[in-house]
Amino acid sequence: MKEEHFKWYSPTLSKDIEMLVFGHAGYPVILFPTTMGKHNECRDMKLVESVRWFVEQGLVQIYCPDSINELSWYNKTIHPAERAKNHVWYDEFIMNEVVNKVCNDKGTNKVAVAGPSFGGYQAANFAFRHPERVSHMFSMSGSFDIKSFVDGYYDDNVFFNNPVDFLPGANHPDLWNMKIVLGVGEWDICLEANKKLASILTEKNIPFWYDEHQSAKHDWPLWNKMFPHYLSKL
Repeated sequence: MKEEHFKWYSPTLSKDIEMLVFGHAGYPVILFPTTMGKHNECRDMKLVESVRWFVEQGLVQIYCPDSINELSWYNKTIHPAERAKNHVWYDEFIMNEVVNKVCNDKGTNKVAVAGPSFGGYQAANFAFRHPERVSHMFSMSGSFDIKSFVDGYYDDNVFFNNPVDFLPGANHPDLWNMKIVLGVGEWDICLEANKKLASILTEKNIPFWYDEHQSAKHDWPLWNKMFPHYLSKL
């Protein structure tokens, strides 16, 4: 399985960023790490290994960028308005420096996005904000309400990065064309969050697959089981 490491200075974030890319060809999948994870986390925790066959067959290429959660939602040393603004810059970074470049290189208009735990939030938030650029969204034990990270503060940047708030009013036609998977475990700490998002999608008649695994908890063994199953549908 081909693995490449990239490091560059991000003009959007004004900092160095790293990314791992797996595979030599195939449909692009942006894979976000968990809470404070970096570009190497999904490799080190064997999530990439779980889909080795798809990568080696040239069916998919997987892009694992850094997160900056320690500078945004998880940074309790700055005002919540700054946390939200830092995430907006991260969203712009993913679009301008990752997705747009990948699409230009591959001659495609869309990518798939995926992630476990907080990466599931990242995948869902990006997909629902930019449905014109996302064909598939695979959330594995994600949570979709960011309000607990902003200490009661609320502004447009919080609203438009909080899927349970902005999605009910979203009407981009590509939302109804996106292939959406909400994967969660029966004993998952994010079970209720997935049920809530499922109800929003149902109310909007947006097609999706709700995949609840019995006797499973919020952890890597579950996600390593989910990811190859979801890629098989791509």
